[in-house]
Amino acid sequence: MNANASESVKEAWEQWHELWVFPWLRHLETERRLSTYTLRNYEGALRTFYQWGREQKVDLRQPDSLDRRTVRSYLVDLQRKVKRTTLHHQVSGIRGFFNYWIRQRKLEKNPFEAVTLPKMQKSLPKFLTQPDIEKLFRGPLERLKEKEIPASQAWRDLLVLELLYGGGLRVSELCQLTYGALDWQNGVARILGKGGKERMCPLGQTALTCAKVYREKYISQAEPSDPLVVSNKGEPAYPRMIQLLLKTYLARAALPMDLTPHKLRHSFATHLLDNGAGLRTVQELLGHSRLSTPQIYTHVTMGRLREVYEKAHPRA
Repeated sequence: MNANASESVKEAWEQWHELWVFPWLRHLETERRLSTYTLRNYEGALRTFYQWGREQKVDLRQPDSLDRRTVRSYLVDLQRKVKRTTLHHQVSGIRGFFNYWIRQRKLEKNPFEAVTLPKMQKSLPKFLTQPDIEKLFRGPLERLKEKEIPASQAWRDLLVLELLYGGGLRVSELCQLTYGALDWQNGVARILGKGGKERMCPLGQTALTCAKVYREKYISQAEPSDPLVVSNKGEPAYPRMIQLLLKTYLARAALPMDLTPHKLRHSFATHLLDNGAGLRTVQELLGHSRLSTPQIYTHVTMGRLREVYEKAHPRA
């Protein structure tokens, strides 16, 4: 594609974005209170769809003019390039886009509404065992002792790990957490979760101790509106920073490098259930709106209970 053609495609996308995509994204951000990460993914899904339409010479000036055959062709092409989970997420975003404009009475139908997608492959959530957690959490203070990092960074890194596991926080929730959201006396934090829903989340004594040491020794001038976790340059924490921080300590503890910050949240839920917490309690602590969402963890814990039963019961 030559430079002029490339510029033409870019300009066409920008015009389509301004007319159709931007108002929808603004609605999701201001009314639905979706995260920046979700907005970026949905925007990317529409960009991919739009670019495919341009390549196939599909007229998208009136998006609902698409027929089912064209939509199926798009999904077949997309399925060759992305995983099933990504496919489902992208189609979910595009469906939402059409439904929004139907409610605005700018479109009449949703060509993605009745499409059939390949079934999602069910997999149990990955999690760290309690000995794994202990190994992982030794990392920051060991690095401090070995003079790899300054004390401020060691306590900051330990605080990040404690909040992800001790509080079961999503990365986005961790990055948004401020000093003013902490109730130091009662050991809980006010968390702003998905869809702008607030919940009170216990953080655990260890996490609070880390936060106190970090604040008193290294961030003594922090205001209530200041972020609890900052980068080495003093900027508010961001998801990529947290991901790389975890990779550092996974490597040091010789743990699988494909474990993500979200897996500490899985570990939080799994260990609670292992130690007798009820499913409803775990649902509230995780900030899930539906009880069915955390039920996947019960497959892990039930498997462990079965192991114990078979080893310990004389008639197993």
